[in-house]
Amino acid sequence: MTKSQIRNKILLRLKKQKEEDSRKKSRLIKNKLFKASVFKKAKIVMFYVSFGGEVQTQEMIKDAQELGKIVVVPVCKKNRAIKPCRFHTRASFTKGPYGVCEPASKKLINLEDLDLVITPGVAFDKKGNRLGRGKGYYDCFLKKLSHKTATVGLAFDFQVLPDIPATRQDVKVNRVIFA
Repeated sequence: MTKSQIRNKILLRLKKQKEEDSRKKSRLIKNKLFKASVFKKAKIVMFYVSFGGEVQTQEMIKDAQELGKIVVVPVCKKNRAIKPCRFHTRASFTKGPYGVCEPASKKLINLEDLDLVITPGVAFDKKGNRLGRGKGYYDCFLKKLSHKTATVGLAFDFQVLPDIPATRQDVKVNRVIFA
């Protein structure tokens, strides 16, 4: 299958997934993530703000902050750039260029300061290849990270495929956590 075919198939499945199943699996994924040594060691963690049926990150963000982690979320610019922005629990949100929620007030963080980046994806394979929504935002962002910054993709089990077509522009994640 082509990237486009995979993307269409998985996005439809995400849309059809029951909210209860999404919530239950997201909690299992959160538990696996929080037990991972890469998460335990991290001081500054960048989460994505979930939308469109993705693995739900709201509870993860709240719980990570309660554990004393500095939480960062992406702010998207129209030039295919993602900027890491510090997240505060009482922050108000605005809609970004593609309808994704972003903090209204933006306190940017240096890329070098990130210990862990939690990465969304439409699909992954077990080698860490990632298929996004097709705009290239995360690939551009991940290329700029230090090799010391860990990357973890979160997915539901049906989003993890045996193989995903990858090009030189595509950037792998270090690990995929799924349920």
